[in-house]
Amino acid sequence: MSEAQPPAATAQHDADSNAARIAIDPDGRLRELAGDCVHCGFCLPACPTYQLWGEEMDSPRGRIHLINQVLETGQGSEATATHLDRCLGCMACVPACPSGVRYDLLIEAARTWGETEPGDVPAVLPPRSRRDQAMRSAIFATFPYPRRLRLLLGPLWAARRTGLDRLALRSSLLGRLAPEAVAALAVAPRQSAAWQAALPDRVPARGPRRAVIGMLAGCVQQVFFPQVNHATARVLAAEGCDVVIPQGQGCCGALSLHSGRRAEAAAFARRAIATFEQAGVDAVIVNAAGCGSAMKEYAELLDGDPDWADRAAALSANVRDLTEFLVELGQVAPRSELKLKIAYHDACHLAHAQRITAQPRSLLRDIPGVTLAEIADGATCCGSAGIYNLVQPEAAAELGGRKARAVRAAEADLLVTANPGCALQISRALAAEGTPLPMAHVAEVLDASIEGRTVQSLLGSAP
Repeated sequence: MSEAQPPAATAQHDADSNAARIAIDPDGRLRELAGDCVHCGFCLPACPTYQLWGEEMDSPRGRIHLINQVLETGQGSEATATHLDRCLGCMACVPACPSGVRYDLLIEAARTWGETEPGDVPAVLPPRSRRDQAMRSAIFATFPYPRRLRLLLGPLWAARRTGLDRLALRSSLLGRLAPEAVAALAVAPRQSAAWQAALPDRVPARGPRRAVIGMLAGCVQQVFFPQVNHATARVLAAEGCDVVIPQGQGCCGALSLHSGRRAEAAAFARRAIATFEQAGVDAVIVNAAGCGSAMKEYAELLDGDPDWADRAAALSANVRDLTEFLVELGQVAPRSELKLKIAYHDACHLAHAQRITAQPRSLLRDIPGVTLAEIADGATCCGSAGIYNLVQPEAAAELGGRKARAVRAAEADLLVTANPGCALQISRALAAEGTPLPMAHVAEVLDASIEGRTVQSLLGSAP
């Protein structure tokens, strides 16, 4: 039997727990949001991790139960932290919920509880292992910074040329000691167009100018998929837009925001807001689903900041996904024929978070010769989910394998998506299944049609 705590220690523990409980939900908003859940179970079939394991605590309603416990006690266990970490943040449960529970807000708040950012809420979950902390620190010191990310390309391609990457991927020892490193090698692009010249500050509209828009270059997008940004700028210019690409722009904060690093995300957001304010544009166009979702959340992220709240709300209201904007603007550039059967993959932060599903399909169907093939269980996450495939590699690999098999069953010529993480993840999964498939962004398909390029220009592409 363990010794009872002395009264003073018990009192101090209770005081600390009560202080933490108040700090993580000072206005009771999270309790109100969690209270909307009636535990009906409609979220269960929509949740990828519940599909994988069938565990109640790995479902949205199970995680809401855990969140409620933390809100009531001001502390959580290692098991609580594990189940919260296993959530992809794919938001498939949000549109599936008949009660309108804002699980997206709940899980983003809960993710902050395991972080210890200066000035943020206290860490009410047990600290991560030193190894996990080091891994996450390395990710967030690299991926949001394109210059640092580019430095990884040389060693990565050297490993590819010498075959060291294949040896590493087959190494059971490395897989046990550093599964995250193996996962990073596996999802890294097979090729890159990083040699492409940087985009200019401004790409003028072709023909009469219809709008002046700013374009987010992104982090992973501009390093691993710069051809997508070039295609995006050409498509927008062809549709009558002056495209402003501020050279001083940085990370939008998406990876940080969706991983619970709110203070870091807020700093990135302020810089992005100031950058696009100075650009003087009608709208900010984003071609990466996770980035667009995060920028549309700026108003909420900076709601409590008196100096930035109104500015954040103004920018968020003018953020558009590329496909969303093109449908709103209307087509003027003629399309040439592309005889292709395309399987379109819904990126989670586009379909579930932004509720954009019809627009990309409409744009693709409007291309002469294109037919669309739907992917079975297409609303289920591919396992990319920001940094999920790096920090939860086993679950991500299983989800990726499921997605790859569903993609192959569609028997398409080309897989198209609207998020760089999805492209990397599904490409890796298809290769692992022994069934690689050419892949492209929506912008690349539109660009090929508008510019009159051949089908082969798209079929030769693979991340």
